[in-house]
Amino acid sequence: MTDSAEQSRADATRARLLDAAVSAFAERGFHGTTTRDIAAAAGLSPAALYVHHRSKEELLYLISRSGHEHVLRLVREAVASSADPATALRRVVHDFVVTHARDHTTTRVVNYELAALSPAHLAEIREIRHHIEQAIRQLVEAGVTAGVFETPDPRMAAAALLSLGVDVGRWYRDGGDLVPEYIAARYAEMALRIVGAR
Repeated sequence: MTDSAEQSRADATRARLLDAAVSAFAERGFHGTTTRDIAAAAGLSPAALYVHHRSKEELLYLISRSGHEHVLRLVREAVASSADPATALRRVVHDFVVTHARDHTTTRVVNYELAALSPAHLAEIREIRHHIEQAIRQLVEAGVTAGVFETPDPRMAAAALLSLGVDVGRWYRDGGDLVPEYIAARYAEMALRIVGAR
């Protein structure tokens, strides 16, 4: 087998383990999940997990880092999509909510299992979260400065907007009456009211 074929197979195995870890953490929580649970869900022996990952915590960290980096890119792209703060905010909230609904299993793990990360990994994730929060807050502040938004506390408004989106990952389930696009459109409208859009 060629090196590239071996690498491709190893990458596929790592991806299977990450997918299995997401499902297991979402169902049982980080502390209620064993490495044996993850390996079994991936169709591998328990020892196989350690060939590809150092620990269960490393799996959580990789899932969390990937999820947070994805959201940071999404937020930055949405903020840059329009010079009009209201249009940009509508897009930010829409895209943020759609992602949290469509990927609700992953976002639930990413946002609600943070306490299980090691101190170093948690510090890294908190830094990414800070950049996400900062991007939203600066957008709200820009809207206030431009006279488009009227809110006495842009920081609290930004926190409320993020909380709305993050919470979608907790309660949303596939197959219900509400689809991600519908929720995102309604939340985008609510977001403009939260910031006092004129």
